[in-house]
Amino acid sequence: MGRRSDHSRDELYVMALDAAESIVREDGFPALTARKVAARIGYTAGTLYNIFRNQDDLIIHLNARTLGRLDAEMRQIGLSGNPRTDIPALGRAYVGFINDNAELWHVLFDHRLADGLELPDWYVARIDRMMAMVEDALSPLFPIDAFETRRSSARMVWSAVHGVCSLSTSGKLGIVSDVPLMETVDRLITVLLQGMATTDTETR
Repeated sequence: MGRRSDHSRDELYVMALDAAESIVREDGFPALTARKVAARIGYTAGTLYNIFRNQDDLIIHLNARTLGRLDAEMRQIGLSGNPRTDIPALGRAYVGFINDNAELWHVLFDHRLADGLELPDWYVARIDRMMAMVEDALSPLFPIDAFETRRSSARMVWSAVHGVCSLSTSGKLGIVSDVPLMETVDRLITVLLQGMATTDTETR
């Protein structure tokens, strides 16, 4: 394939991510390679590596776009100030996103960086932005200065919901429960919030 220069760097970036997403949606994460992405957009792999440092970098940017979409979807809910309605609503949005984007969700959590590599700061900041939304939803349950407790509680809720969703997408939720995923998440969040409310009352 001859060298092309039909598109700008920004255009190639979007084209590459669009192609990577299409490959994942059609054939799953294992099918995603830089060579396939390059072939799909009609450029050489060398051109692709002028945009991304390596395949890990391509996947990180694809995952960042997925996280951005999830963040936008969750923010559409709007917080009412009542954790007992806000947190379940965020949980249902998360489950709905996974149902609609299962393959992309798998890339988020199945991708492993090579030894010695770390996620870039801007990517971690994107995760923190989403966690901050959960913290804001939980804030009425905690004293105003309980920053670390609120932070760790938000991540506990997120991790618990993620764990149930992982069981579901792997086809193993039915082994431990016959309750549908959405209802399971609602019940789980209710139990967690009850525990937080009890702990807060005891510390006052």
